[in-house]
Amino acid sequence: MLEIDLCGIQLKNPTILASGVLGISGSLLSRVLTEGGAGAVVTKSVGPVRTGFPNPTVVEVEAGFLNAMGLPNPGIEEFIKEDLIPLANKGPIFASIFGSDSEEFARNARLIEPHVQAIELNVSCPHVQVGQIGQDASLTKEVVSAVKKAVKIPIFCKLTPNVAPQDLIKIARAAQDEGADAITAINTVRAMAIDINIEKPILANRHGGLSGPAIKPIAIRAVYDLATSLDIPIIGVGGITTWEDAVEFFLAGASAIQIGTGIAWKEITIFKSVCEGIKHHLKRKGYANVSDLIKRAHRSIKK
Repeated sequence: MLEIDLCGIQLKNPTILASGVLGISGSLLSRVLTEGGAGAVVTKSVGPVRTGFPNPTVVEVEAGFLNAMGLPNPGIEEFIKEDLIPLANKGPIFASIFGSDSEEFARNARLIEPHVQAIELNVSCPHVQVGQIGQDASLTKEVVSAVKKAVKIPIFCKLTPNVAPQDLIKIARAAQDEGADAITAINTVRAMAIDINIEKPILANRHGGLSGPAIKPIAIRAVYDLATSLDIPIIGVGGITTWEDAVEFFLAGASAIQIGTGIAWKEITIFKSVCEGIKHHLKRKGYANVSDLIKRAHRSIKK
């Protein structure tokens, strides 16, 4: 009932760990798949060595979190030493990668390909220069094209909400035209918080990316709009904390969903609780599987 086929990859359920949360080691990824019950996991974004931004890098705000980590990572070669291959027996592993240009993206994709089942292109981080790639259709097109030529496994392109709605569709179509197998929507929303006592921005980087329930309506709108324009699957992400949130994404047009910040609200077992809720909902509605929900909100409304 919950099993799905995502670009030829079999998942036991449609929930996926979003990049940036608990994806820093093989042991944590393993816990999310086994103890947490996720259908698949995405690693933290890896690429060239980065130390990231100084503290503070994370602040809790109303209905979410602001973060400006700066993509800290030990480098993709070092990360590969985590030996993710054995984890594939517990569930699919997807690698999130970044780079400064299409050539670096392609190089990183080739390095990580033997260790994972799919690659997610982070062209949309809102607080580093890399994120500017995902705000431009031509640059996104170059990256997707280069990676598609470099690897044989499926590639997902993660898009930013920090563009006009019509530009989001234009960028997604560019990625699709160059061979992206799926679109992940959305990354965090560019935002800021200010401390009224010291009268300065709280984050060291000033701006950060907003995640959590506050951005769910934005993500739903993005998925709904993209579903009217694309022929490839959409992986919905942004503010999911309950099974009702997940169902809403499916109705908007998502084929699978990712959960990240929701772990802070419901702990690692959020994947199991979301799946149980989806299953009961399908039975109550008389649907055979998740695919029966996808894009149902696009039906013509009879007056």
